Amino acid sequence: MPPNFAGTWKMKSSENFDELLKALGVNAMLRKVAGAAAAKPHVEIRQDGEQFYIKTSTSVRTTEISFRIGEEFGEETVDGRKCKSLAMWETENKIYCKQTLVDQDGPVTYWSRELRGDELILIFGADDVVCTRIYMRE
Repeated sequence: MPPNFAGTWKMKSSENFDELLKALGVNAMLRKVAGAAAAKPHVEIRQDGEQFYIKTSTSVRTTEISFRIGEEFGEETVDGRKCKSLAMWETENKIYCKQTLVDQDGPVTYWSRELRGDELILIFGADDVVCTRIYMRE
């Protein structure tokens, strides 16, 4: 039985978000706006077994993804490029998702979400740069 990711989540800490955006080639002005907007995201996760719906809301934009573990789905990278993604269980409490760009070249990107007690650890990666965001269940 998969772990329960469902709920609403409030960000507790964030490390290397600006560095991640730099690695993705986002210019300084947009990084500043993105950093301010993404400082207090609100995350809602609904889950039915291995089917997930994740809505992330900031003051600037809202993203929504829906996927089933083991089935390819479309989404956007953190900097807005279209990609095909495949989420798999890495451990019993951790989902790892590889992203493949659809129409462009760029860094290899991925994300993972892991439950550790009442914390949700979200990791975004681009090549060798890793951004870690820790959320608490509301």
